[in-house]
Amino acid sequence: MPTLQPTHPNSRRDFLKTLAAGGMAAAASPLSVLAAHHKKTGVKLGYDNFAVRAMNWMVEDHLKYSEKLGIDSLFMSDLDHFKSLKIPYLRDVRKKADDMGIDIHIGTWSICPTSTTFKDKWGTAEEHLSLSIRVAEATGSPVVRVILGNRDDRGTEGGIIARIKDTAKVCRACRTQAMDAGIKIAVENHAGDMQAHEVVTLIEEAGGSSYMGANLDAGNASWTLEDPLENLEIMGPYAVTTSLRDSAIWTSEKGTTVQWTAMGKGNVDWEKYFDRFKELCPNVPVHIETISGFNREIPFLEEGFMELFPDMKASTLSRYLKWARQGAPRDPWKAPVGPNADRADHNKDLATQEHQKLEIEESIRYCKSIGLGLKA
Repeated sequence: MPTLQPTHPNSRRDFLKTLAAGGMAAAASPLSVLAAHHKKTGVKLGYDNFAVRAMNWMVEDHLKYSEKLGIDSLFMSDLDHFKSLKIPYLRDVRKKADDMGIDIHIGTWSICPTSTTFKDKWGTAEEHLSLSIRVAEATGSPVVRVILGNRDDRGTEGGIIARIKDTAKVCRACRTQAMDAGIKIAVENHAGDMQAHEVVTLIEEAGGSSYMGANLDAGNASWTLEDPLENLEIMGPYAVTTSLRDSAIWTSEKGTTVQWTAMGKGNVDWEKYFDRFKELCPNVPVHIETISGFNREIPFLEEGFMELFPDMKASTLSRYLKWARQGAPRDPWKAPVGPNADRADHNKDLATQEHQKLEIEESIRYCKSIGLGLKA
């Protein structure tokens, strides 16, 4: 068995504290040396609010944090972190963001009425999407991110194609509203639900790119047996927004195992990725959505698993396996347990918050070091 490699050594936290202490440490850091060899790409940089979900922040808190990080765009990928969905309040949020020089992209969750993940909190699927478009318009977002569901939907009656048709029908019902508002409905490849070519199928089924687009998620590609660079080639021409994270991957007993990581800590060749990204996705911001620390096995060697992917190309699987063989097993991250039993949960919560902030801040710093972002 290969030796397990911890992904979050104490040295990283010590390194960050050293960086915060003064410019000498920053100047000597590997990322600073790397940054000296990269020019600005002109690609806007931001983060997805889900990256620091343990903070339970509202949009105002995220704007302050975005300003602190020196980023260009904030992706509010759900509606629950606005104090109100009334138009005057949303316009006030837009003004605050404009004053900070920060773009806002808006998102929400499943709009597939037959998905295992769909919830009627915002009404029917059509009412949910319609509301999201109004929120996007009021906040100045050019997009509204939506999802179909997750991998469980591939095993439902009719398979993923039936769920794609159901989702496309909802999008078509809101087509006029979206086009009148100048909003593109951005479909994400989410949690193992769709491969890149299936996202494109949904976009075309809904009526094409006049009002539809893709939310590109490199991390989720690893859950659908795709090399993120191949995923980019297929979805990139349709991309209007992004939720990106790095992935460590390795072969395991039942197939592969994936651990999402901070940017620059996994097995994705980001310099190659972003060179191609600039060509395929002009004017599309890069939002980082770190969801780090746990291991997820993709058991494609188990009987019946590949039946969920009836249109899977052999070349796609081959490329995925070639990528996976570059990696080695890693331990998942675990929150340290506090010294007092009655304080353990509290300490765990604080450790999780610290971990999530550490991951996104390290990721933003790495992305800036390779030329992303407009701000210093």
